[in-house]
Amino acid sequence: ARLFAARGFDGVSLEDLGAAVGITGPAVYRHFSNKRALLGAVLRRASERLLTGGRRVTAVGGEPEAQLRELIDFHVEFALNDADVIRVHDRDLARLGEDDRHDVRRLQREYVELWTDVLERLHPDRPSADLRIRAREKADADMLGIVPPRELRARRAAAAALLLALLATVLFALRQMV
Repeated sequence: ARLFAARGFDGVSLEDLGAAVGITGPAVYRHFSNKRALLGAVLRRASERLLTGGRRVTAVGGEPEAQLRELIDFHVEFALNDADVIRVHDRDLARLGEDDRHDVRRLQREYVELWTDVLERLHPDRPSADLRIRAREKADADMLGIVPPRELRARRAAAAALLLALLATVLFALRQMV
């Protein structure tokens, strides 16, 4: 993900990828059929981590406001730790093979549903479709590269505070909506 984020899909060779993990370029073929398959594995694994983490948060139960705060905290941590993956997703999702793209999108829809379920409990008076749109907007904002710049990520506390405030504003603002 780091190499793809820094140089883009076309700017990274199999030799670069192999060297990054201590093997030769051709040895990458022992693990992946091609560079596109490796990209698919990177994005699929990131989507799986998001879904698993989100499920872990929502499985605890509790009040919806507390769950939403926990989801936000979890997601901010992901954005800080995996900003390169978010950048790669934004730029190179279209490069995935059809099966990988389908899997990544399915995992993302499931993750959005976790957020939607919590929002429905927090705002029972709001139509589910509106809440789903709000949860998707949050996901789309993430995938559009709204991650803290490297300089700010180095100052984790400041980056976390900024991202927490942005997500909380977007998701809790439903209370003020007509």
